[in-house]
Amino acid sequence: MKMQVHLHPDIFEIVLNGTKKVEARLNDEKRRKLKVGDTLEFLKRPLEEEKILASVTSLDYYPNFEELVKHYDIKDLYLEDFTKEDFLNTLTRFYTKEDQEKYGVVAIGFRIEK
Repeated sequence: MKMQVHLHPDIFEIVLNGTKKVEARLNDEKRRKLKVGDTLEFLKRPLEEEKILASVTSLDYYPNFEELVKHYDIKDLYLEDFTKEDFLNTLTRFYTKEDQEKYGVVAIGFRIEK
């Protein structure tokens, strides 16, 4: 299975340079279909003409993003100059507490395909 992941340019760059190794997302119906070995296609917003292909190497599940960030170094998840609190604040712009309670969250480990 191939899943598209839309990224802002700054996040796309840290995936491209190999710094970011984990994608944190809501574990909704779309993400529940993912399996280790599947392909992620990262697309650079806004034009989405640039892409990176990666293989899913792990899927780790948590009840919410607060629990997820306890298990990872921030540089594996997000921009290095951000704190885990900054990252959590960014996520709440996209995912409500209610959605986190309903679906849980997933840490998608990946490896760039060469």
